[in-house]
Amino acid sequence: MADWTVIASLATAVGTLALAGSTLIAVRSANRSARIAEYAMQVGIRPLLMPSRLEDSTQKIMWGDEHRAALPGAGAVCELADGNIYLAMSLRNAAQGIAVIQGWHLRLDPLASEHPHAEPGEFRAQTRDLYVPGDGIAFWQAAIRDPNDPEYAQLADAIRGSRVFAVELLYSDDDGGQRSIGAYAIAKLGDDRWMCSMVRHWNLDRPDPR
Repeated sequence: MADWTVIASLATAVGTLALAGSTLIAVRSANRSARIAEYAMQVGIRPLLMPSRLEDSTQKIMWGDEHRAALPGAGAVCELADGNIYLAMSLRNAAQGIAVIQGWHLRLDPLASEHPHAEPGEFRAQTRDLYVPGDGIAFWQAAIRDPNDPEYAQLADAIRGSRVFAVELLYSDDDGGQRSIGAYAIAKLGDDRWMCSMVRHWNLDRPDPR
């Protein structure tokens, strides 16, 4: 004769197990959907700074001491004036998120040499906020006005000698996240025009694509 109490207990156990399995699947699916949604949101606000294009418009820029320059598409400014060194690059944000430039770091060694990116604490802070809109152009600018700066003499020699050097930019999205470092080569063409080009990108807050 069947023991209905045992059968009922087994049926309850099977039902509970099935419910637990369904709940686990639902939780995993919800977590996966949440991760996908979070990733999609991050992609939507992620910046990616590249040199601007040759056909991009010329930008008129001014430093805090009212020194002025015209910055053409894909161009750079490297000027020695009144004992000051003025630097600038025309940039394009190839992604949709607003880029906030946090700081800059000079690379005056040969670009062919093995060189990891500078650590965030080694970057010179920007004296004013510099934003690059998503899918738009803007610029980076900086200046060295102290002849006793450790990099002043070497940078001045590079500019006078038309030698290639690089600038690393530390930038983030407008919330301060998704930090990246871009290394940009600055070289002088035969017509006395300075140009910038992409060297390498590093991601600080997410895996690198390499």
